Amino acid sequence: MTMTIVKGQKVDITKQFPGLSKVIVGLGWRAGNGIELDASAFQLGASGKVNREEDFIFYGNPRSVNGAVSLRDGSGDNQQFELDLAAITSDVEKIAFTITIYDAITRGQTFRQVSDLYLRIMHPVTFVEMIRFPLVDFTTENSIVTGELYRYKGEWKFNAIGSGFNGGLAALCGNFGVEVAQEQPSSPPPPPAPPKVEQPPEPPINLSKVELTKKGETISLRKSSGALGQISVNLNWNRKVKKSIGFLGFDKSSGIDLDLGCLYELSDGYKGCIQALGRKFGQYTDFPFIELDGDDRTGARTDGENLRINGNQVREFNRVLIFAYIYDGVAKWAETDGVVTIKQADNPEIVVRMDVHDPRKIMCAIAMIERKDDTFQIKRLVEYFNGHEQMDRHYGWNMRWAAGSK
Repeated sequence: MTMTIVKGQKVDITKQFPGLSKVIVGLGWRAGNGIELDASAFQLGASGKVNREEDFIFYGNPRSVNGAVSLRDGSGDNQQFELDLAAITSDVEKIAFTITIYDAITRGQTFRQVSDLYLRIMHPVTFVEMIRFPLVDFTTENSIVTGELYRYKGEWKFNAIGSGFNGGLAALCGNFGVEVAQEQPSSPPPPPAPPKVEQPPEPPINLSKVELTKKGETISLRKSSGALGQISVNLNWNRKVKKSIGFLGFDKSSGIDLDLGCLYELSDGYKGCIQALGRKFGQYTDFPFIELDGDDRTGARTDGENLRINGNQVREFNRVLIFAYIYDGVAKWAETDGVVTIKQADNPEIVVRMDVHDPRKIMCAIAMIERKDDTFQIKRLVEYFNGHEQMDRHYGWNMRWAAGSK
């Protein structure tokens, strides 16, 4: 029988359900068109903050290192967390579950546009609902701390919090000790939760990697010094080869020829292209301040292909469109496992995977890098085209194109 609880109520999970070492926490909602919601979980120490970056479980890091907490699409819920309570490390005292509206501030969206919010706790085998917490009375907020499982004298309890905040996921991350290199909203962050144990504040934790997983998702490069310096863009893919019997019976092999390139638009309006096709490799220290390191024709190089963008010349740029295209060696994008990684000294690695595919088209626009004052903003695209000209027209470069070869 389901136990329905209200805001502020606490339930002793261990005593109510003896012998239960695993649970499923389901989160559900109904949202209007164009509203995207995400669930996250923060494994928190005694100070009320994460002990390590891996303790922040969200769409970009869906599983904790030891697998004790994992995020998945829910059967019957929008999203679910599977928890192995026995495997949660001893330095974790509670797990806070949150729901945020993606890009809420830019889109002007709040939880007033979301209904039927709830959190429920289920049996991991039978999926019988044991506890249900309806989440109500939200209006102008764009993020919610729904509740928390917490450890007390070796037993697990649940606290129904149901508190709404403004500032989105970035504000919640700051509140729980995770520092992300994203633009902070103008709204004030939520008030810090009182620590369970009096301790000096811990320094913020820098994520070593940020993965852009949704089309249109953006992140801005943060500067800790006077200049951005070098921004490297790496394209890598698998090392599968195709084999055939050549002349006189000799075996031949060739790898995937996936090429990295970019379209660029400078601040004076000049537009151009950097790519191996046509041997347009560019220059790093002089115009156009972008350089391609070479052409991996076989896929044998473990470091893939690399572009360098001179961030010291950030004001020379308007935008840069990063793309990849199949020159030879594979018929389908799904066979490449392509991934682009963008690195800059003051920021975590930014990863964009080509995990959405269109086997009919040879060209993939991966990311747009746009100048915002004295830094760059990076946006995930992962959109496919029949070739350079179609991609060019879609993004408004409007250059002249002719057939070429390497």
